[in-house]
Amino acid sequence: MTSSDPALQDTLHGSLHQERGHHDRCRAALAAMVDGAQEHVVTGVDVSASGADAEVLGYRLRSQAKELRELPEGPLFFGRLDFGGGAGDHSGQRYHIGRLRISEHPAVPPLVVDWRAPVARAFYQASAHEPQGVAVRRRFGWAPGSRGDSADLTGLEDEHLGRGESRASGIVAREIERPRVGPMRDIAATIQPEQDDLVRGDLPVSVCVQGAPGTGKTAVGLHRAAYLLYTHPQRIRRGGLLILGPNRTFLSYIAEVLPALGETGVRQSTLHEEIARHPRITRARGAAGPGADDERTAVIKHDGRMAEVLRRALYARVSEGEREGEGGSVGYVGALVVPDGTYRWRVSGGELARILRGVRAEEPPYGVGRERVRSRVVRCVQAQAELRAGPQSNAWVQKISRSRAVGAYVDAVWPRVRAEEVVAELLTDGAVLAAAADGLLDADEQRALLWAKPPRSWKSARWSAADLVLLDEVGGLVEHPEGYGHLVVDEAQDLSPMECRAIARRAAFGSLTVLGDLAQATTPWAARSWGTVLRHLGKPDAAVVPLTIGFRVPEAVVTLANRLLERLDVDVPTGRSLRGDGELRIREAAAGGLLDAVVGATRDALACEGSVGVVAADADVDRVRAALDAAGIVAAGPEELGARLSVVPASLVKGLEYDHVVAVEPAAIAEAEQRGLHRLYVVLTRAVSRLDVVHGRPLPF
Repeated sequence: MTSSDPALQDTLHGSLHQERGHHDRCRAALAAMVDGAQEHVVTGVDVSASGADAEVLGYRLRSQAKELRELPEGPLFFGRLDFGGGAGDHSGQRYHIGRLRISEHPAVPPLVVDWRAPVARAFYQASAHEPQGVAVRRRFGWAPGSRGDSADLTGLEDEHLGRGESRASGIVAREIERPRVGPMRDIAATIQPEQDDLVRGDLPVSVCVQGAPGTGKTAVGLHRAAYLLYTHPQRIRRGGLLILGPNRTFLSYIAEVLPALGETGVRQSTLHEEIARHPRITRARGAAGPGADDERTAVIKHDGRMAEVLRRALYARVSEGEREGEGGSVGYVGALVVPDGTYRWRVSGGELARILRGVRAEEPPYGVGRERVRSRVVRCVQAQAELRAGPQSNAWVQKISRSRAVGAYVDAVWPRVRAEEVVAELLTDGAVLAAAADGLLDADEQRALLWAKPPRSWKSARWSAADLVLLDEVGGLVEHPEGYGHLVVDEAQDLSPMECRAIARRAAFGSLTVLGDLAQATTPWAARSWGTVLRHLGKPDAAVVPLTIGFRVPEAVVTLANRLLERLDVDVPTGRSLRGDGELRIREAAAGGLLDAVVGATRDALACEGSVGVVAADADVDRVRAALDAAGIVAAGPEELGARLSVVPASLVKGLEYDHVVAVEPAAIAEAEQRGLHRLYVVLTRAVSRLDVVHGRPLPF
């Protein structure tokens, strides 16, 4: 609603005045909701209910009060829907749309409708062609960085869909193009129809989003998580929801999105942190040891064949019973004798062998199998006792189960194990590895796996990052890890088959939102098709949905990235941008003057608004930082998300965004690793306004 017409200007000012008044009313109602939630906590302490019920009720009330208290400050609504006649239950109704529901009383219509509510979907999906009963869609413009003061409401736009009016939103464009400083923001006000379809996917449905740079795939995944928490609160509370990111820097960058949408307490973690929580992995908790694997060894450890190698190594410990050895060792070649007071019960060798074969055929988790052997042996003894003396008590059954004879037998044929013991023996003992890897790994691969300096025992082993994934595989064979109702897996293009298996164990009874871009796959074990990734994740039937329209990366940057995309061995659609603004400059440095050119490009970038990221090959970061320091330019590291200027290693820039990126010596970035061209593709697509490419050597594109 913008015009130079004085009458329309008066209407605009009147509408702004009314909407600011409504926002003040919403602010007062929200404050009352916060106070009311705290009062409910106090009242709930004295609720008349059983102890367990009161505890559950108290926990929920305290959680609700805590969530309301911790809501970030900001505008309480960003849109409005005015429905016309003939819109069913919504005919003639008006709804403000915001990040959470605000009401003055549960029995009256809300002042603000949550963006995830069914009626709010029309805000994202209605169009002049299909208005969905909407007469007018209104968008509100707020001052950048507003903390929710009503005076910060600076503009509004009305789109008369009922009259067939269609217009590009300047408010949406300005919000998308707003400078990026600090952590990632939510996109609830700017979700596009194709993004909304993904956000509102049903809980049981797993989906894979192949998103070109700037298409908002990470934001889509986070908003889908918020939508599922709103739509299926009980089911999510039972199963839990997990956000998996590639590293802590990335998780810090996205950490404020869900709280801004009213969802606190969602677990956000890396895969290695999840592995460290496995109850069967005790000694390997924490980061990898100092002796990291070389690339070839790490690639073998991440290979899917290792799953079968580890399974063989674990179950090689299960035997039919002790065999008579050279020293004439006694064992369970014959029967098992179980003392019971003055009586002795006998289980034949044939029956014991039948029990073992039956349990192994069922393929339970190793720890479950061990207890099944025990319980079935006890059942044989119980059957004999009941034939002789009638039904036996539970106490008698427990006594037999804990008897030394039964325990010794189970320990002999199905011994207790730790994941660390199995993996350490495999990586230390060439004979054990050869037996487990027979027909799967060749001799050179086996030699690459063996530790050059074996530890004295598994207790003193220093585990590499790849070893943690092996430990999780064995831990999962012994005892299934904690599962989740839904997992959002970001940067999934970099997952190895073994990492995918670790995630699949945690999603065996839940669903996945898989986010990534095969063109940005930089690990040496990364797959080249989503079908391979989804198969290892246990969701082979998940739909792969491409997002190709970029809303943040300018057209000039996308065009340059698409030139490099042609050289990458991946089958993904090229991206395109809706932003014609932006700048791209390619600066060739004079011989020996690369660092001077970087300093100059950085000064130019700092003269513009927004954040600046200077990205270089990891080996060049110290030189670049020293040159900036010498020029009096202070730069932070990638972990300081609110910094105006950051120097970032190319290996850590994935998932981050800067208004202005200075890409230093692309040839060095491309040569630094096996998938260096993919890494360079990532670097070039981190800019959301301006990109400077500074080079002294020929460009790889």
